[in-house]
Amino acid sequence: MKLLILTKRSLLSIGCCVLAGAAALSVSVTSVGKAVQTAATPKVNPIYRVQSDKKQVAISFDAAWGDEETAQLLSILDRYKVKATFFLVGDWVDKYPEDVKTIARKGHDIGNHSDTHPHMPQLSEGDAQKEVSACNERIRLLTGKSPTLFRPPYGDYNNMVVNTVKDMGMYCVQWDVDSLDWKDPSPEQMTQTVLSKVKDGSIVLMHNGAKNTPAALPGIIEGIQDKGYEIVLIKDLIPEGEYYTDVQGEFHLSE
Repeated sequence: MKLLILTKRSLLSIGCCVLAGAAALSVSVTSVGKAVQTAATPKVNPIYRVQSDKKQVAISFDAAWGDEETAQLLSILDRYKVKATFFLVGDWVDKYPEDVKTIARKGHDIGNHSDTHPHMPQLSEGDAQKEVSACNERIRLLTGKSPTLFRPPYGDYNNMVVNTVKDMGMYCVQWDVDSLDWKDPSPEQMTQTVLSKVKDGSIVLMHNGAKNTPAALPGIIEGIQDKGYEIVLIKDLIPEGEYYTDVQGEFHLSE
């Protein structure tokens, strides 16, 4: 009789183990399925560079904190008759409204760099939209124009960010040439870094608050022009029409 009881208990134990194993396998398969589904979702890239056979390059400046170097940078750009794209944070716009007006008045383009400089992928889609639209409105009130370009703070983005910006009728823009001015290299090092990497359709990243950028800018401009490139605004680098970005973030018009 004891043997029969033990056998039933054993069978019950075995049955529980089988059920638990099946459940674990089901969870495992489901998890794998989700992982495969996530991995299969195509990554959407911002525009790092524009595919072009034209000898054109765009220079851009991000402005998020101070404005100590802004006037000097604008003076240098005036001297060389070069126009650049300035990506401004909404908080910066509020602090330095006269600088914003001056940038626009001198013919430079103003892009959106978010309202408060957050890590955009950490936001909900609704909050991401608010970051972009709030900065757009601050800039519009001062210049009469809303930006058509957006650069995510820290260069941090995901599919939601890129698609949200595109759905708002704007281009999400990064860069393919980093001057690394935020690391405070020497002007000579910065110039060499930029000139060694520029090519047709390149977008150069610099910052308005980096201490050595004003000293490096003349050499960068002259070096780019000596290579036969025309320096244009990012918006003029991007042709109109339906487009896609490849795995390297290069802009291509759709056929």
